[in-house]
Amino acid sequence: MKRVLLLIAVLTAGFLLSGCSYNELTAKQQVVRGKWSDIDVALQRRAELIPNMIDTAKMVGVNEQEVFGQISEARSRLLNATSAVPAGGDSTPEQKQAVIDAANSFGGTIGRLLSLSEQYPQLRSSEAFMKVQDELAGTENRIATTRQDYNKAVTDYNTTRNSFPAVLTAGLLGFKEEPFFQADDSARTAPRVGDPNSMRKPQPSQ
Repeated sequence: MKRVLLLIAVLTAGFLLSGCSYNELTAKQQVVRGKWSDIDVALQRRAELIPNMIDTAKMVGVNEQEVFGQISEARSRLLNATSAVPAGGDSTPEQKQAVIDAANSFGGTIGRLLSLSEQYPQLRSSEAFMKVQDELAGTENRIATTRQDYNKAVTDYNTTRNSFPAVLTAGLLGFKEEPFFQADDSARTAPRVGDPNSMRKPQPSQ
């Protein structure tokens, strides 16, 4: 008798949760995770290309250790953040936010690296550097596209999650809001070619 009552209770709970948007939240959360995996792939590709650009710059005699140091630091931060995220996009909002912050920091250093090609003619004429730069441009386009797709999925999921009665199910079962992938202010500002300070790390405001 107890088993029958337990089975009835389980079936009833499943029916109620389904009616309270559990299935919908789960489906949309999986979409968010899939889109996040696409971003992760694009970010990893970017991280793999940058060392090639740095090596090429060093081979042609460009010596901007401050910029190279910033890029190495930002790349390490990004790789550490992405390696902390479980495979398959099954990550927490906090882990995603750490990757977003690291990606924005890394993206800001790329502009300073690319500005070197405008200041050093021998670097601009390097076939290897220009080839990697073209690959990087394609990667940045992929990142922009996957970021847009991810943000659309997050908008859809968060809207559902914060609507009644789904918000009750979300609160009870731990469905958290997902963070948007938005570039910070420094990532939107391109370095000014010819400005000796354009490649230097922006200092925090006092």
